[in-house]
Amino acid sequence: MEKDVVLTEVSFKAVRSSGAGGQNVNKVASKVVLSFDLNQSKGLTDEEKVRLQHKIATKLTQDSLLIITSEEERSQFKNRAIAINKLIKCLDDGLKIPKARQKTKVPRSVNEKRLQAKKVMSVVKQNRKTPNL
Repeated sequence: MEKDVVLTEVSFKAVRSSGAGGQNVNKVASKVVLSFDLNQSKGLTDEEKVRLQHKIATKLTQDSLLIITSEEERSQFKNRAIAINKLIKCLDDGLKIPKARQKTKVPRSVNEKRLQAKKVMSVVKQNRKTPNL
């Protein structure tokens, strides 16, 4: 993934933030909506696009558009930086290839401990029975 190319393909839109904020919230568009078209991206290879479509499918629209919003800060500039960081983190997490799990053998001590616990429980249950006179 070429981050510089990806960042040039991002489009921003500033909208009014929701929630409490006094009079300022009615005047200033501080919320940032970032949209990134996964299919049209030139910074991603075809394999990366396919992997991302499977990994982050819940975050994509039907047109393979990734939409990220940020309204944590009161500044549009800071929200824009936060949205960019969210995009990069989302793409990096989606492109990570998980390590293959290596099978390991159950340790002998674990098996012995389990069998010992079964013997103890067996003795406890035997002692609960009424004696055979």
